[in-house]
Amino acid sequence: MRTDSRLSRVLHVLLHMARHDGPLTSEHIAKMLDTNPVVVRRTMAGLREAGYVTSGAGKHGGWSMACDLRSVTLLDIHRAVGGPHLFAIGVDNEHPDCAVEKVVNQALGEALQRAQAILIESLGNVVLADLAQQFDQLCVDGGWDIAARHGNSNAKG
Repeated sequence: MRTDSRLSRVLHVLLHMARHDGPLTSEHIAKMLDTNPVVVRRTMAGLREAGYVTSGAGKHGGWSMACDLRSVTLLDIHRAVGGPHLFAIGVDNEHPDCAVEKVVNQALGEALQRAQAILIESLGNVVLADLAQQFDQLCVDGGWDIAARHGNSNAKG
């Protein structure tokens, strides 16, 4: 089964944007993610509407961070990009005539509600600043040259 990677890909972009001097174009981000610039613009539009990024046109345009990393959670980002249901599993028939299926649906429904509550709480407890700090530490500890990897000569950290 194919997983939805929008959240992880957007978080990747946001952390690079947070450590970049100046805006990143949709084309640059698309190269980073190995996708099309149209997909980038569509995804980033939700973040812009939520106030997490801004966009500018023209020669020096592109996408820039517009929020305090300490105030935005992973759950906020998930919601801004229109993330899918948190789980792909579910019931076959929501209004079954079969008593066995009713029992199965109830058990699955309760388990999924508990799991979703835990995941939502976890995503809501991590802010972008936490990831940025871990990113910075990884670069320091591992001697990573993140800027060179993504063709970015203006990156910080």
